[in-house]
Amino acid sequence: MKALMISRDSQLHAEVAAQGSARMPAVQVVATRQGLRDAVERVLAEPPDLVVFDASDVAPEEAELVERLGKHYPRASYMMLTREPQQDLLIRAMRAGMREVLPLPLVHRAFHEAMDRIEIETGVAHMRDGKALAFISCKGGSGATFLATNFGYALAVLAERKVLLIDLHGQFGDATLYVSDQKPAMTLSDICAQIGRMDGAFLDSCLVHVTPNFGVLAAADDPHQLSDMKPDHMDAILRVARQHYDYIVLDVGRQIDAISLRALDSADAIYPVLQLALPDIRDGRRLLDIFRSLGYPGERIRLIVNRYERGGKLRLADLEQALGAEVMHTVPNDYLSATDSVNQGVPLLQLSRSSPVARSLADLVEVVTARRIPESKGLFDRLFGRSDAEL
Repeated sequence: MKALMISRDSQLHAEVAAQGSARMPAVQVVATRQGLRDAVERVLAEPPDLVVFDASDVAPEEAELVERLGKHYPRASYMMLTREPQQDLLIRAMRAGMREVLPLPLVHRAFHEAMDRIEIETGVAHMRDGKALAFISCKGGSGATFLATNFGYALAVLAERKVLLIDLHGQFGDATLYVSDQKPAMTLSDICAQIGRMDGAFLDSCLVHVTPNFGVLAAADDPHQLSDMKPDHMDAILRVARQHYDYIVLDVGRQIDAISLRALDSADAIYPVLQLALPDIRDGRRLLDIFRSLGYPGERIRLIVNRYERGGKLRLADLEQALGAEVMHTVPNDYLSATDSVNQGVPLLQLSRSSPVARSLADLVEVVTARRIPESKGLFDRLFGRSDAEL
């Protein structure tokens, strides 16, 4: 989005330019005018998409120039910044089509919220209504983080959805290592410490971007910072995330604390992950009992059995009877492929498309999105940059 900045304040110009460039897509200040009269007399040859107008120094006799400015750029969106709004100026600004009026000093969050509204109104972006999906381990080592990270990647690549994964492990969270070798610049605790800045652009800037439409918010890396994280922080993060992502995958880990409980309360679906073994079944029953005591409806709880092998002494029917819940999905045992993926920090779909686990993840994407992913469409081939002729 190309913007015209009207202001004599060089610091304000730099501030707006910096905040605009941090957005996705970026707001680029392509021209500057020193005041309202300068803007009206020197009209841009190519009309801007956005006019950011500093009204702080506008004299009363210059108010009529606002309507003239609106006629010069009738298709532009307008944002007026002012320290002491004048009633006559505001009325003329409204007549000229200026709907966003922000006080100075500029509050960055308010700026980005206004830009979100402008982008939605102009069709540059649309407000999503993302679904939150929580993966939680019934027992340590069940593979919930592996499934959460690889499922998030599968959603982004196979279903072409915009996906955010949030690592909620209280200590030693390592979800990013499963899908990337990038070092997180910011973590969940860093965001909570700056929760007042929370908006779509700030959230996006804090992520490890695995693909253009799949990002990971790393877990807090300092246990001492956990006490500074509040349940209300999780509410704020999820509220913004739902507006900007199709799916928010929550890697809850095993702990049930104030933060993870707030995330589970907000989740549209909860996926307890366990293996077909007695210790897992025992811990799974305890976890489901907790969910029932919290009043979570049964249809929100969707069991996933990981590393499943047919023919064992324990059957799925035994597990379902013990837990009083149906198994929604099984992921086959493919230890070598999964281990290679984890050790290399590369999503399994990218590393081994022929793996049974990769096929199982694709099936799970279809179930969750209620959308058929036909192989004839070549999604796996596109994923790996190949055509049928090359195989």
